[in-house]
Amino acid sequence: MNLILGSIVVLGAVLGGFAAGGGHVAAIWQPFELIIILGAALGGFIIANSMGVVMKSLKSIPSLFTGSKYKKADYLEALGLMYDLFTKARKEGLMGIESDIEEPSSSALFQKYPRLLKDHHACEFISDYMRLVVSGNMNPFELDNLMDVELTTHHHEAEETSHAVQQVADGLPAFGIVAAVLGIVHTMAALGGPMSEVGSLVAAALVGTLSGILISYGFVSPIATMLARYAAEETRFLSCLKACILANVQGYSPQVAVEFGRKTMASDFRPSFSELEKHLRGGG
Repeated sequence: MNLILGSIVVLGAVLGGFAAGGGHVAAIWQPFELIIILGAALGGFIIANSMGVVMKSLKSIPSLFTGSKYKKADYLEALGLMYDLFTKARKEGLMGIESDIEEPSSSALFQKYPRLLKDHHACEFISDYMRLVVSGNMNPFELDNLMDVELTTHHHEAEETSHAVQQVADGLPAFGIVAAVLGIVHTMAALGGPMSEVGSLVAAALVGTLSGILISYGFVSPIATMLARYAAEETRFLSCLKACILANVQGYSPQVAVEFGRKTMASDFRPSFSELEKHLRGGG
């Protein structure tokens, strides 16, 4: 939604201001300039990145329109699952949750939380570390360090897409200059013709520079920033799970362990203590 609204504002301000100043908007439409700029940018993007990053970039396009992956409901489900998992482990022993963490998709406990069950990374994170807890071979400090290593690696991988898109944004103004220079070359070849034709060619060449800068700073660079924010949000979500698991390993009760997770949440998503307690008791 933000992408659509922001794009309307950018185009409305640029084109509206140009038209209000007496400019002819139709003169800005230069499809061949766009082919040069966007085609060169796409080619450079493919050269600079692995096919894995290229495919991840394509797969991230729908998220630009759907918005953030994580909502308050996702955090409440995560804390609810952690609470139920810790409570079951306390009542039945760690071996009592072994079947749940080995096959989350078949677990009645996980199935109570469908939003979380759809999140492959979150389910895998919970299963992997609770499996280590069940094994009983790691102390909290070792577990904390291992989690940090995984979260750092995961965050860097998640940011690859935003870095790749930002590189495209950085190169677009230069590709706009390339299109403008080619336009000037075309203009120079037509100097013997009518002045009206020469003027149109010069205008088309200048649109190349305009297009490269506008597309870069008005669209592609903000999209890169958006993708970086999504990567950070996923890391924060996993960090919430990490806080819960570590608190449980350190011997805190299920209620207190999920409170550790609640404290890691951003203020936009964080429920109050009473709201979380009501949710955990089945009233939310």
